[in-house]
Amino acid sequence: MSQALRLATSLSRAYPWVSSPFIVSAPMRVMSGPAMAVAVSRAGGLGFLGPSVKTQDMIKDLEEISALVHDLRKSSSAFSTLTCTLPVGVGFQLWSDDLETAISGIQKFKPCAAWLFAPRNGQTDYDNWSRRIRGASSQTQIWIQIGTLAEAKGLLKGSERPDVIVVQGADAGGHGRAKDGLGLITLLPEVIDALAGSQIPIFAAGGIADGRGAAAALCLGADGVVMGTRFLASEEARISRGYQNEIVRACDGAVATTRTLLYNHLRGTMGWPEEYSPRTIINRSFIEHQEGRSFDELKKDHDEALKAGDAGWGPEGRLATYAGASIGLIHGVKDAATIVHEVREGVLERFSAVGKSNL
Repeated sequence: MSQALRLATSLSRAYPWVSSPFIVSAPMRVMSGPAMAVAVSRAGGLGFLGPSVKTQDMIKDLEEISALVHDLRKSSSAFSTLTCTLPVGVGFQLWSDDLETAISGIQKFKPCAAWLFAPRNGQTDYDNWSRRIRGASSQTQIWIQIGTLAEAKGLLKGSERPDVIVVQGADAGGHGRAKDGLGLITLLPEVIDALAGSQIPIFAAGGIADGRGAAAALCLGADGVVMGTRFLASEEARISRGYQNEIVRACDGAVATTRTLLYNHLRGTMGWPEEYSPRTIINRSFIEHQEGRSFDELKKDHDEALKAGDAGWGPEGRLATYAGASIGLIHGVKDAATIVHEVREGVLERFSAVGKSNL
């Protein structure tokens, strides 16, 4: 049996409800809530619950997911073959999440996957979290997100190898590698070559927002694709309307987005490991910061914008609008299931067209 077939078989066994190509919604902090995670999995993908502001809040979200899945099992054939695990994953930012609370939630609800990202102590943290999660729920698979070749190679040296590796390219939104990130089209093949023979499925993330990007990632060798920013413009996203409108409005990601810690500081979010910085849509806060306006003045206006509701976002707004460079490919808000189906159909159409061509 070829390695590709072995990987496909292992994925289908672990996630029997998933249709090909394998589409995943990223665990965006707070914004990926129960409704989105369940909707993506119900559509034949894999939905992830995002990290919470406090790890304890994850327990309430998992309770809601468990209730949603229970109702679906009673009212339809969705997830009817599953008995032991929740058909959703849960994400953790290791630098800030509490391990003991995370283990408590995983042991009780047994999500099918745990996504680990941004450790403060590198491979040591990955090994510790992976070992504890597997001890609490043997059927919960470990997904680890990396953004450099060195990180990928480091995973092979750890005592606890992941079940899935997510390779995030520099076009991604939210927090990614600040100085050593690389575009997905170059990073992904190099990581795949470096991990050849490991039999670990590799998923692509960063800049994928439609069937074209997904097909390209699969052609580069990915076993599946992850989308974050595209799902911010979904009906189920746990997001303010002003924020969502800006995702749809903005275009030309090279000009409209940048990586900066400014919005972290304005929001009072401190403590991220220094190798990470978020990509965000530019607005007045960043423009005036570049012009030399003092942080105290920017902070005052930012906090006032928090009271303005949806008007706090937009070109003249001041609030953080974390998003990827793919914003120019997103033209409207749709339900999560429709997004999954359209991306899947887009991939299949392109593969079919190639098969019928004379190339």
